[in-house]
Amino acid sequence: MKYPVTPDGRYFVVKGKLWRATNPNLSEAERNTYVKNLMDARRAVKQAKADDDEALLKAAREQVNKAKIALGERGPVWWSDNQKDFNRYLAKNTPYKKWYNSLNDNLC
Repeated sequence: MKYPVTPDGRYFVVKGKLWRATNPNLSEAERNTYVKNLMDARRAVKQAKADDDEALLKAAREQVNKAKIALGERGPVWWSDNQKDFNRYLAKNTPYKKWYNSLNDNLC
């Protein structure tokens, strides 16, 4: 399933909530490396939960966070125009409200 992306490409929308998109300025090789790291870390989270190992779970979650920061999905924003970050905001409560509402209008 493809999620709608804001016109500026900064976010995609899932269940009305904005999620920061991956930095489009990353090279394909960089992006692939960071995605691989993210998937490895997510598997480590799953294994740590299965093993009920809190120390490994904490370490694995830190690795997930590092990968998400490297991808630009968390941490400092990847754009340079000093615009506020609306990651995890409801689209209807942001400057993207009109755009988001138009998506629903086009579905009718």
